[in-house]
Amino acid sequence: MKPLTSYTCKLAEPEAQALERFLRDRGYAFREVPYARFAAEKDKVNLVFYESGKLVVQGKGTQEFVEFVLEPEILRQARIGYESVLNPELLLPRVGVDESGKGDFFGPLCIAGVYVNEAVIRAWKDVGIQDSKRISSDRRIAELAELIRGTEGCVTSVVPIGNEAYNRLYARMRSVNAILA
Repeated sequence: MKPLTSYTCKLAEPEAQALERFLRDRGYAFREVPYARFAAEKDKVNLVFYESGKLVVQGKGTQEFVEFVLEPEILRQARIGYESVLNPELLLPRVGVDESGKGDFFGPLCIAGVYVNEAVIRAWKDVGIQDSKRISSDRRIAELAELIRGTEGCVTSVVPIGNEAYNRLYARMRSVNAILA
């Protein structure tokens, strides 16, 4: 599993004060950031605590900082690795859909759907499945697509709508959004 390089959470006022004290006591370099109460960095971790109460931790040292400092010292609770315990709805069965293309000129409109349940979600836990817009390699997308299609219990379907069919649908519906829906 790839180490965590970005983490976001909300902090209550006592937690924010404790974190700022911790960072100052340990020699973190503070700097000004718009809309932030404080921002600090040291080694491989960069933290920004915003006026909204949101904390953003980034950098190669994020996972280590969250696991060994933020959770035990500041939040006083373990979250990483316990996502499904803290949010059991993450494991509920569901269907996800997305589309690519528009069909009117550049090729078919393709709608892909996938059904997942708890067993599928657990099987994918550490393989890097995420929004394809966050994956920069076509090869990696192809590998993940093959893995998704080959996962037992996962049901997938892709519906291509060619140019002529797209134009007929558009003439009847008069809206790209209606077709996508």
